[in-house]
Amino acid sequence: MSVRALLLWALVMAAGTGPLAAAPPVVAMAEPSPESASPATGDEASRQILVMLRATPPHYRPDSGYSGSYVAAPDRQARRRLARALAREHGLRLVDDWPMPTLGLDCFLLEAQSHENSERVVRELSRDPRVESVQPMNLFHLLSLGDPLAAAQPATARWHLRELHAVATGKRVTVAELDTGVDVDHPDLRGQVSVARDFVDSAMPPAETHGTQIAGIIVARADDGIGIAGIAPDARLMALRACWQQPGNSGTATCSSFTLAKALQFALQNKAQVINLSLSGPSDRLLGRLLDAAIGDGVIVVGAADAQARDGGFPADHAGVLAIAGAPARGSARDVLLAPAKGIPAPTPGGGWSLVSGPSFAAAQVTGLVALLRELSPGLQAAQARAALDPVTELGLPPRRPVLIDACAAVVRVAGRCACDCAAAPTVGWMPRR
Repeated sequence: MSVRALLLWALVMAAGTGPLAAAPPVVAMAEPSPESASPATGDEASRQILVMLRATPPHYRPDSGYSGSYVAAPDRQARRRLARALAREHGLRLVDDWPMPTLGLDCFLLEAQSHENSERVVRELSRDPRVESVQPMNLFHLLSLGDPLAAAQPATARWHLRELHAVATGKRVTVAELDTGVDVDHPDLRGQVSVARDFVDSAMPPAETHGTQIAGIIVARADDGIGIAGIAPDARLMALRACWQQPGNSGTATCSSFTLAKALQFALQNKAQVINLSLSGPSDRLLGRLLDAAIGDGVIVVGAADAQARDGGFPADHAGVLAIAGAPARGSARDVLLAPAKGIPAPTPGGGWSLVSGPSFAAAQVTGLVALLRELSPGLQAAQARAALDPVTELGLPPRRPVLIDACAAVVRVAGRCACDCAAAPTVGWMPRR
């Protein structure tokens, strides 16, 4: 047998069946993926840090998703190798990573052996020219209470919800809820969730209590003979699981900087117009940058104000976020908007309903109301929404604390016409007319 024939025979043996002309493809071996991140406990979170490395891929498009050329790009693989090198240099473990194209960054989650080591490493990496920024991991908690006081849906009476729905129901408005998992099969939510994604453990989002309650208050089916009516029943809801329910305690849940950042990036990439953050925690640099990007892009962010935290806590105290409470926050240095926060009926996993109380649910109602305003005025910005909900900010009157939201008045300021008893509400000069 000739040398040429031997070579051809070897190619056939290596490639298996198939035409001789189809030579085996050259496959580049990818680096092993980082270990899958599980929900961080308080001790684990105290040892974790987030490292941002600069990424400016020219081919990135906001509608291209996280797959394809962006994730597999050689420069992204190079950043992952750099992250592994940084981990080795500082005695860390690379746990996970996520692209943040909104900020032109890749975010890497690394873990130290102890909390003391993580504090030292943050200081060292902050001086490393290869690192764009670095921060410790923060944990956040959801803002619910366990003592509901009334059985009626407050928005039905106080906000004249039926009259509001004659004007707007949230059509063509996309709302992102960053929370625990949502029971998408609940009778009041069936068909109401357009996207359900899990950013905690990459599994199918479970049905959890707080996320299901928030989703129901925002978009529960209306006029179907069961349960409640959401404030914006025709809005498109993205249920983004960035928080996890604590085992055995449906009223307690935790979120982290990393899971929230991943969910925020997804919400921005998928054109959310309103974002609900019924949670609170310490000031967070990465999340603050993503919120700035969202607000700068015209997204209206609604945050629950923690009455026990100064200025309502983060993200309610972040500039441009609509801070919502059921009672004024401690030592509040800026206006906080008030909405009903006690005795609110809401769906629960498994097809039931319960009464809930707390700033989480006040914020959810305002998120729904903002979706109605966005339907009436698609270009509505955060400052304009604030002026509609609290006209003193636009009219230059002395600040009032607290500011109780009048939903009917907000609609007339945006739409230029009354839906209910709102004749006394002045229209604000910039507001559009229909």
